[in-house]
Amino acid sequence: MTPTELATAAQRALPEMIDDLRTLVELETPSTDKRLLSAGLAAIGDWVDERLGEPDGTERHDCGEYGDTLAVTYRGTAPGTVLLLCHYDTVWPAGTLAEWPFAVEDGRASGPGVFDMKTGIVQAVWSVRLLRELALPHPSVRLLLTGDEEIGSPASRRHIERLSEGALATLVFEASLDGAVKTARKGVGLFDVTARGVESHAGLDPFAGASAIHALAEVVPHIAALGSAERGTTVNVGLISGGTGRNVVAARASCGVDVRIADPAEMARIDAALRSLSPSDPRVRLTVTGEWNRPPMVPDEGSRRLYRLARAVAAEQGWALEETAVGGASDGNFVAGLGRPVLDGLGALGSGAHARHEHTVLAPVPVRTAFTAGLLSALAADPGAA
Repeated sequence: MTPTELATAAQRALPEMIDDLRTLVELETPSTDKRLLSAGLAAIGDWVDERLGEPDGTERHDCGEYGDTLAVTYRGTAPGTVLLLCHYDTVWPAGTLAEWPFAVEDGRASGPGVFDMKTGIVQAVWSVRLLRELALPHPSVRLLLTGDEEIGSPASRRHIERLSEGALATLVFEASLDGAVKTARKGVGLFDVTARGVESHAGLDPFAGASAIHALAEVVPHIAALGSAERGTTVNVGLISGGTGRNVVAARASCGVDVRIADPAEMARIDAALRSLSPSDPRVRLTVTGEWNRPPMVPDEGSRRLYRLARAVAAEQGWALEETAVGGASDGNFVAGLGRPVLDGLGALGSGAHARHEHTVLAPVPVRTAFTAGLLSALAADPGAA
């Protein structure tokens, strides 16, 4: 089987892939709606079975209030297992589809979740289908579908970490950046800083109070100043709230802080700085809550070898695969944080994630699908490459 024959087979499948993409986009799966998530995952599971046949192994985990996880395994012809990591939840609330239906126009597919990341799911499944249809050698593949990525993966993280253990590689089907795969991502810290002061009447007894709002306004510049372009660290105070009325000295105020880091060592610096925040009025008490939601995705030698293999596969298929580093995080961060080989951004080309102009460009879909199939086959021939 030549790279040209693989690409031709993928191109022939494009109409079916577009139909499958419509099917997935028309399953509304907002991260916060367990009923729709459950129904959507059941339908996606049935669709995977239709496309790939009955799996050799299935595990579905109840994730409580969050979307369940589903892992299906298909036995390969070579040693080892590759994890294909996808999320099926989207940021779009129920009812969005009625006002913004799936559509194909001018070589683009649009609709809620089409780019982030339902095209990626279609490409992942069809890459395995091509391997099986064309009898290409490949390791076993395990497709993991998670339902809470858009809200930080609170329930699925343990399953991602468990199922990536011992894998030859983890391939993440988040969207590509202009065709490049993502070999590095920033880590994310999500924190809340809360000030508790003393309430009083702003006119009758102003000095009896200690304003939580004033105290918070004091420390916000210190929080923002923790950002460091040299270190690759950004800090954003994106939410602020507090008080009960303009004539009341506020007893409570809080702000939400988003931190992005490229260097794992920055965690300790940021943690220490947030703990040391102190307003000038000793009557106001500050508390900091939150956590590091995802460690940075820093490529180790295993991930570098995986990228080199991927680049060779793309070159054999006639195109150049670039790499990039991005500020956004994904579930791939969890895998990289454990020192396991991972490659991200194998999904759609397009733009508009989380926005009404979200769309997938359709021409690259078969190209990326054939590329993934070729990479899986290459891992069968050279499992040590990862």
